[in-house]
Amino acid sequence: MITQAPRGTSDWFGDKMRTRTQVEAMARNLCEKFNIKEVITPVFEHTVLFQRGVGETTDVVQKEMYTFVDKGGRSITLKPEGTAGAIRAYVENKLYAEPQPVKMFYITPAFRYEKPESGRLRQHHQFGVEFVGSPNPMAEVEVMTLVSTLIKQIGLSDAKLHINSIGCPKCKKVYNDALISYLKGHEEGLCNTCKERMVKNPLRVIDCKEPGCKAIVKDAPRTIDYLCEECDAHFKELQRLLTELEIPFEVDTGIVRGLDYYTKTVFEFVNKEGFTLCGGGRYDNLVYEIDGKEAQPSVGFGMGIERILYFLEKENINLAPEKPIDLYVGIMGDSAKAKAYKLVYDLRLAGYIVETDYMNRSVKAQMKYANKLNARYTIIIGDNELETNTGRIKNMETGEQTEIALDQLASVLEER
Repeated sequence: MITQAPRGTSDWFGDKMRTRTQVEAMARNLCEKFNIKEVITPVFEHTVLFQRGVGETTDVVQKEMYTFVDKGGRSITLKPEGTAGAIRAYVENKLYAEPQPVKMFYITPAFRYEKPESGRLRQHHQFGVEFVGSPNPMAEVEVMTLVSTLIKQIGLSDAKLHINSIGCPKCKKVYNDALISYLKGHEEGLCNTCKERMVKNPLRVIDCKEPGCKAIVKDAPRTIDYLCEECDAHFKELQRLLTELEIPFEVDTGIVRGLDYYTKTVFEFVNKEGFTLCGGGRYDNLVYEIDGKEAQPSVGFGMGIERILYFLEKENINLAPEKPIDLYVGIMGDSAKAKAYKLVYDLRLAGYIVETDYMNRSVKAQMKYANKLNARYTIIIGDNELETNTGRIKNMETGEQTEIALDQLASVLEER
């Protein structure tokens, strides 16, 4: 067991790590263009934050959280998602006093105890954005545009935006009454979990994945038919903006999302196989739920990095190839080590990817190693080369060798 990672976790190295790093870099670069600033919050928070923010009746809180009592007797939970922690940071650090809106992004580990499957791990990583302070549907458009752009840049195909509105607390109550009335007529066919949900949080029944429950809710009342005037106007304005901006979307009344803090808009990006690549929505009451003082209109999303990588592999999409090693500096003789390494160091500072020998290999073995590394050029440095300030640089693809001055090596690499 000591040499095995816990179930539902993953080690990151090699090509897999490189691809993850590239996806995260693309996300960061895109956020920079959208003027969205990075926030880092603790890996663990007080359990009550998720109970109040995410919702005590959600599967995340009831079944999936890693919760423990620390040595001070406090109930602590490893973060199951990124939004609650980011909004807690917004409140605690008084970011509401800054010019609004406040736009934050994070790339963070998240922890959920659930059955591990492709693209879904117990310790996974989320890229998320929280846009706090704007009630305008343009806030939704901003985060939807960002996700759409990132998915296109990554190269995933056929990911379409699905949107719905679940209303505000006022119209949710009217809808819940209608939904409960419908579900009571089909209660015998519901799973045991949904029988409990019907009493505690009926909207969660819509989100159930059990075949029997899915068949029942197929004909259930839909949230968009019970929206109040304000929520209906908000949803129509969002659709108008998306249409004018030529962002394809589909109204999908089956989307309710699995977290209690959502209000009005909820959305997902779904691929042609029906898998969700990213999900989010508006949560105008979450700031109030956390600090109990004043609501702040907000919208955001979370994207699972592992899920994105899973579909990149499934669609045989390769991101930018690994940068090649510009030069391998071979070392001949102990007395040349320090000066040869100084040359390596200087070239690295000049911006080149340079490798050398750390294993006391023979020159022949070093050249074999350079070939395995796919180094573009090699040069051997020994006492004679240092004395004459010259060496022979070799093009590893053509085999061509050229004598050059060692102090001109950076310029030669630049030319080539």
